Amino acid sequence: MKRLRMMLACVFAVVLIGVGSTGPVFADKLGGTEKAVAISVNINKANAEELAVALFNIGESKAEAIVKYRKEHGAFTSKEQLLNIKGIGESTLEKNKDLITL
Repeated sequence: MKRLRMMLACVFAVVLIGVGSTGPVFADKLGGTEKAVAISVNINKANAEELAVALFNIGESKAEAIVKYRKEHGAFTSKEQLLNIKGIGESTLEKNKDLITL
């Protein structure tokens, strides 16, 4: 009985250590811990810097292209309009869809 309790305690400890370390690794794969905290960004109101910080795989130049497109074509009426911007494809849109508001 004592052995069983000791074994269960070890398994429990290993599981806790594993759970504690997966969060930062997962956040890192998404693009950094600072981006993992972002809730949403309005692509019709945000400036280029805000877009670059909040969205995954959107750097300063793509963020500026979003703002430029918005100025030339008016406000976005759908998230899919981002696909009209050079350098933004389906995978980038899918990664950011839940973060984008209109």
